Amino acid sequence: MCLKNTLEHIRGMKVTVMGLGLNGGGIEAARFFAKRGAQVTVTDLRSEEVLKPSIEILKDFSIRYVLGKHDPLDFESADLVVKNPAVRPDSPFLRMAKRVETDISLFLTFFSGPILAVTGSKGKSTTASALHYGLQGVYPLARLGGNITVSPLSFLEDLDPKTPVVLELSSWQLADLPNPRILKPKVAIITCILPDHQDRYPNMETYVRDKEIIYRSQTKEDATLLHYDDPYGKRFFSTTPGTPYAVSSAPLPEGLWGAYLDEGKGFAVLPGTREEVVPEKVTILGKHQKKNLLYAGLALRLLGVPAEIIRTRLADFPGVEHRLEYCGEIDGIRFYNDSAATIPEATVCGIESFDTPLRLITGGTDKNLDFRPLIPSIRKTKGIYLLAGTGSDKLKVLLEEAGIRYNGPYPSLEMAVWDAFEQANPSETILFSPGCTSFGMFLNEFDRGRKYKEIVSSLKVRKAD
Repeated sequence: MCLKNTLEHIRGMKVTVMGLGLNGGGIEAARFFAKRGAQVTVTDLRSEEVLKPSIEILKDFSIRYVLGKHDPLDFESADLVVKNPAVRPDSPFLRMAKRVETDISLFLTFFSGPILAVTGSKGKSTTASALHYGLQGVYPLARLGGNITVSPLSFLEDLDPKTPVVLELSSWQLADLPNPRILKPKVAIITCILPDHQDRYPNMETYVRDKEIIYRSQTKEDATLLHYDDPYGKRFFSTTPGTPYAVSSAPLPEGLWGAYLDEGKGFAVLPGTREEVVPEKVTILGKHQKKNLLYAGLALRLLGVPAEIIRTRLADFPGVEHRLEYCGEIDGIRFYNDSAATIPEATVCGIESFDTPLRLITGGTDKNLDFRPLIPSIRKTKGIYLLAGTGSDKLKVLLEEAGIRYNGPYPSLEMAVWDAFEQANPSETILFSPGCTSFGMFLNEFDRGRKYKEIVSSLKVRKAD
């Protein structure tokens, strides 16, 4: 893909990147413009100490930093402001800008090849990653980016017009598109919709409307894959301008196209065909994760990938970091990292994925969510270890009302892991599945998961000594 002519106008532009962050978007936006001769200012409310890893990545570029504050002049004088998804859309600084973009909107502006877009409350990272993994069996140069912590700007110049790109998109990334019409995915996938981010949205309806942006510019030539097991999925099914396909945990009603699970296998049902696309034996754990594979399998089949290749690729798909990720075994006790479980329903799915006796490390910061769905499943655990936080404060009340004993709340993750390990017996599993957001004790869910794995690794070393 030749971008030289389309990007020449960038040289000399005044660009302000609002929110450097630690997960790629702000870093790649700053690099993208600095590399092409723009005058780049990076501004972030966090300190230089916190942002040091990101600043180090950009050390070879001429970039001006304004940290610990925002200066109105950096927004008023900029030709373009690039917004990080974590920045609230109602920020008064954004209203000062002449033009606001994101790394996603910039990528969509410059890339005209096939886009496969994935959103949802839970399951989108696994679905997007499995779809990308499957695509690589026939399109080795296929790329994956977006909310998965890889900015698509990082690989923009490596693409040709036929290279398929999978984008995982959060509701914030969708809502931040200054012109939603630039997103016209060949395949759009919406996994299950559950209450999430209710600390940032006034209600569920507003949250759901942002999710709908993913298919608004589709036509009948495009495919929309929907979670048919809940009311939101059925709503999307009837409102998408694309051709809808139902994805379900049970056989589909007569006349519907889509995919479903039956006795551990996943089948794609298209006009005149019924083919197995997800085999019974797969690498990743949990029925909810197998359903994520089902979305990917159906999308791949719609793209013309042969069913036998799909089955082979999805059987071998290794999963995604921080999502029921196996971290090793000590004295017959197995450890799993499910830090990406940021809502109670995700923790329920994590608990239900295990047959072995389970000890659960959970809790953290609240997002104005309801923890009652967690109570029936949490009764099955042999031990509960709460991390300190506003979410744990709400969960404690429910546990006490239900007469369920718990340990903690702990002021550190290390203390919770140590206690769980000391009390666990061989053949038991220790699952870290917070069901809460990570802010307060951690930088983000990825930092939280990495710290858990570091603690488990330290346990192995201490036992070896």
